[in-house]
Amino acid sequence: MTAPLAGIRIIEIAGIGPGPFCGMMLADHGAEVIRIERPGTPSDPRDPLVRSRAETRTLDLKSPEGAAAIRRLAHDADGLIEGFRPGVMERLGLGPAALHAENPALVYGRMTGWGQTGPRAQDPGHDIDYIAVSGTLHAIGTAGVKPVPPINLIGDFGGGGMLLAFGMLAGLLHARATGEGQVVDAAMTEGSALLMSMMWGFRATGRWPGERGTNLLDGGAPFYDTYVCADGKYLAVGAIEPQFYAALRAVMGLSGAEWDAQFDVPRWPARKAILAEHFRTRPRDAWCAAFAGHEACVAPVLDFDEAPADPHNVARGAFIARDGVIQPAPAPRFVAPDRGETPADG
Repeated sequence: MTAPLAGIRIIEIAGIGPGPFCGMMLADHGAEVIRIERPGTPSDPRDPLVRSRAETRTLDLKSPEGAAAIRRLAHDADGLIEGFRPGVMERLGLGPAALHAENPALVYGRMTGWGQTGPRAQDPGHDIDYIAVSGTLHAIGTAGVKPVPPINLIGDFGGGGMLLAFGMLAGLLHARATGEGQVVDAAMTEGSALLMSMMWGFRATGRWPGERGTNLLDGGAPFYDTYVCADGKYLAVGAIEPQFYAALRAVMGLSGAEWDAQFDVPRWPARKAILAEHFRTRPRDAWCAAFAGHEACVAPVLDFDEAPADPHNVARGAFIARDGVIQPAPAPRFVAPDRGETPADG
């Protein structure tokens, strides 16, 4: 089956984190991504974020020759992605206005933390700063403890690179239909706020009343949290719906009326303590065996070595090896409508 993005050419001005992630997503699905690196800063081929590129070139964008090379590439490209602070590409003579003058259909993707405008636009920052200002970081962590950085999944990747990839594809569709290019202003602050849309909805309807660590999906509920087992390994419990909560109770032997009112929030801390004691009585895999077939929404918390070997992940080809490096496979999958199987590698 032809790759979904075959025939699309993207120029990627190399950066770190979200920009390469966007380039990887586009390249994984068939776009011809030409990665431009600065002299003296070669990428590590073991890094999954730089895989699938059609070509990698080294250019000094500060030199007239390097800037001219980018303009030539952009003349025939469908899109360009860059992650400098606002104004840098303009000073190099490679801003949207300059490139659109030569290629009006170009989709120009800009990845920043704060966005192209606003009082913070020129400030330095990292994922933790962007998700702090969006209100997202405040919501993550245990009750009564400081906020916990969720590594850089929310700002850099979910609200950054992935949102930029979506914006690029929306712009490309528009350009194909109209011949008119777009400038995609993807800001990690706004992207991380967008990822919290459901929680803002919960707050509006009174279903997220408490501080972090006391609500339904942030570890406050006894039936939606992680628990340590006898061997020091962890289980993830997500028994939200009544039938899954009933299955959890059945396997754990939690009988009695005191467990009936699942959403009796004042009782949650005491119930969590009881569940924690129960889970400490067996090793993790013994609990997995006990829950097998019971539909209680309980799963093992797997580490970097365990996840690629999990039978479901193996069956799906969720992880692949490239040049001896284990890494997540391209996602999502695309399957021809008349074909039942799904390829393991994108």
